[in-house]
Amino acid sequence: MMAQYLALKQEAGDCLLFYRMGDFFELFFDDAKTAAQVLDIALTSRGEHAGAPIPMCGVPVHSAEGYLARLIKAGCRVAIAEQVETPEEAKQRGGSKALVARDIVRFVTAGTLTEEALLNPRSANVLAALCDVRGSVGIAACDISTGRMELEECAPEAVGAALARIGASEVVAPEGLDGAPLDAVPRDGRSFDSGEGEARLKAIHGVTTLDGFGQFTRAMLAAAGGLIAYLDHVGRGALPLLLPPVARASGGHMAMDEATRASLEILVASGGGRTGSLVAAIDRCVTGAGARLLADDLSAPLTDAGAIRARLELVSWLHDDPLLREDLRAVLRAAPDVGRALGRVVAGRGSPRDLGQLRDGLAEARRLRDYLSARSERPALLDKLLPKLGGHGALVDLFSRALVPSPPTERAQGGFIAEGYDASLDELRRTSGNARRAIAALEAKYRDETGISALKIKHNGVLGYFIEVPAKHADKLMAGDSGFTHRQTMAGAVRFNALALHEEASRIAEAGGHALAAEEAHFEELVGEAVNAREAIAATADALARIDVSAGQAERAAEGGWALPKISEGLDLDIRSGRHPVVEAALAAGGERFVANDCVLSEQDRLWLVGGPNMGGKSTFLRQNALVVLLAQAGGFVPAESATVGMVDRLFSRVGASDNLARGRSTFMVEMVETAAILSQATERSFVILDEVGRGTSTYDGLALAWAVVEAVHSINRSRCLFATHYHELSRLAESCGALSLHHVRAREWKGELVLLHELAEGPADKSYGLAVARLAGVPDAVVRRAKAVLDKLEKGRAETGGLAAGLGDLPLFAAALDAAEEKVDALRARLEGLDIDALSPREALDLLYELKREAGE
Repeated sequence: MMAQYLALKQEAGDCLLFYRMGDFFELFFDDAKTAAQVLDIALTSRGEHAGAPIPMCGVPVHSAEGYLARLIKAGCRVAIAEQVETPEEAKQRGGSKALVARDIVRFVTAGTLTEEALLNPRSANVLAALCDVRGSVGIAACDISTGRMELEECAPEAVGAALARIGASEVVAPEGLDGAPLDAVPRDGRSFDSGEGEARLKAIHGVTTLDGFGQFTRAMLAAAGGLIAYLDHVGRGALPLLLPPVARASGGHMAMDEATRASLEILVASGGGRTGSLVAAIDRCVTGAGARLLADDLSAPLTDAGAIRARLELVSWLHDDPLLREDLRAVLRAAPDVGRALGRVVAGRGSPRDLGQLRDGLAEARRLRDYLSARSERPALLDKLLPKLGGHGALVDLFSRALVPSPPTERAQGGFIAEGYDASLDELRRTSGNARRAIAALEAKYRDETGISALKIKHNGVLGYFIEVPAKHADKLMAGDSGFTHRQTMAGAVRFNALALHEEASRIAEAGGHALAAEEAHFEELVGEAVNAREAIAATADALARIDVSAGQAERAAEGGWALPKISEGLDLDIRSGRHPVVEAALAAGGERFVANDCVLSEQDRLWLVGGPNMGGKSTFLRQNALVVLLAQAGGFVPAESATVGMVDRLFSRVGASDNLARGRSTFMVEMVETAAILSQATERSFVILDEVGRGTSTYDGLALAWAVVEAVHSINRSRCLFATHYHELSRLAESCGALSLHHVRAREWKGELVLLHELAEGPADKSYGLAVARLAGVPDAVVRRAKAVLDKLEKGRAETGGLAAGLGDLPLFAAALDAAEEKVDALRARLEGLDIDALSPREALDLLYELKREAGE
């Protein structure tokens, strides 16, 4: 057995090997140690290898999915080794001591999950493949749980932003690829071949050319080849659902780099997880597919004004008719996740329940189509979606006739094919049912014949059917002419067989076996019908998701009093009474009100310099306007009284301080890298928010950098920009930068306490409130008072000399403390140098030590 295990482990490579032994998946050696630690299960040992006990742990097969989920979440990859023959087949092949053959049937990895229990229903699970072809990077991304596949090409420096947008659970790349993520799965570079990728795509979709799907570059096709080869490997030759690939055109979506996505907390909050993110604050979808599509919309807002307006028209239509929206959401809520059920069926991991979900989901789609088709003056986008909701009448009818109302998740025990669908199957079931009634009659007959009222006919998986009597009655059945044959003696009971029972048991087994075989055949037929209609079913799933997103956006808008944005072809940005959706929701939960503010940028006033105290709301103001732009171009209402958004091609956010120690970057280095990216990529159509640029270095350096960055954004990039800063000196830029205006967040001091008003006002900040904020944060009063003294001295020196740090060197406290310390050190040194240590008695040395200690304390 261990020889078989080690051979399979070599094939599994760096994956943990789940080795099937009866009702358990067992792990051995280092795999067992890793799994025991991650899963918090007992680590035992069994047998020996190379003179040492073999570490071992295991999990039950029936609950393996939960353990797999924990292992995958911990970053592990798992190979599943199943028994590929029965013990009886093994005996026929190699005798009584033959080992049951096992083989790896599947690799379970983060990006190749399809099981319902292992997936988050509201998040996509994307596998991505990268490769470099003559300086261009091809990216193939696929969510195999739904079959959606996209191909794109980008420059090497844009790979990070692309992967951040995709949010891949797993990335595969050729070995040694520069720029690949550190956790990418290395693969043989020969599998990333454009010719092979093109051939595989043609074969999968049964076409002679890919032109009908779009125009694909060699880099895209090479990445597709690598992705399909990996799926072929992990599926052991069984490919999952792959829909026709879509070429992602550059420029069709708002560009955002990784830092911007993290700063705006679009899908993941700063602390990790969904809670506190933008998507969590606005998601009102009633289906998992809708939630996944909403996340995709927010990750890649559109730059096509026509497409944005089409989405907004549908959201507005549903927003203005609450009763229609409520009815529609009720129908959607009843619809299963058609896309993921289809993915499992096509991947060969489907169950009768998945077929039932296809039946029910397609039926709800048809019901929704009929309901919406009766409405007049429908939005254009809805008219495009409605045809995709129908066309499955024959399939729904077939599945309705073939399946029971609530099919089981397992098909091994049968019982999922409806009565009346197959007359021969019904007959087999009747035979089986009659035989069971015959068993009951036979039990009664044996009781009468033997006079043993405690006689019972039982069944188990080893003996099949048998007669059991208490041990005290066994002698009656042991007689040679009794017609009963002894089978097993138990503690307190004895088991027997009889000819009539054997005949009935054989009829039951035969009928049951034929019935199960018939149901399995029907299952495969139904799966074939679903596979043949996979593209149409997937289109229906996509249409349901888009309608759900639109209804959810309308629901969120009605709930929060949000406004329908106007999409402009110009460069203006006019947001009245804008709010931050996440912060507003958090305040509302605590019974507080969010203070709304306007943001009006134009060609003549496109750069706002925003000052004011920390905690005054500068960062929130910057972010909320970026989020309004993002939400508008994603096709939804926005948290404002009104908003006109001139199309934004790139969104940049440099807010907050962080480091990247893994890459050897300090906080200031990260700040400068992100700022450099903005200055090199922003255009006049971009929207930039910058917060406290230059604060991570010395005052002079920081001010100089901030000054130069403002000038560059204003005069070179010419982008719409909100720039928050504490450098009062930057207000002088208003004299030389014609499109720059000064603003500040208001604050007041009342009876020694700082009151933050969170309101934006025109003009520069009247003063700095840093010390007041420090007091609010709990800095000790003595430190705040000392800081006030230092501040007064600095400001006096600056007023007299014009220098930022003038007068610092002659601060009395610092100078006096330094002089006193130096005098003590000099006196101690002189005294020690004058000592004749050899002449000191032990008592004199001890007295001297006490004296020196006392003087040091003084």
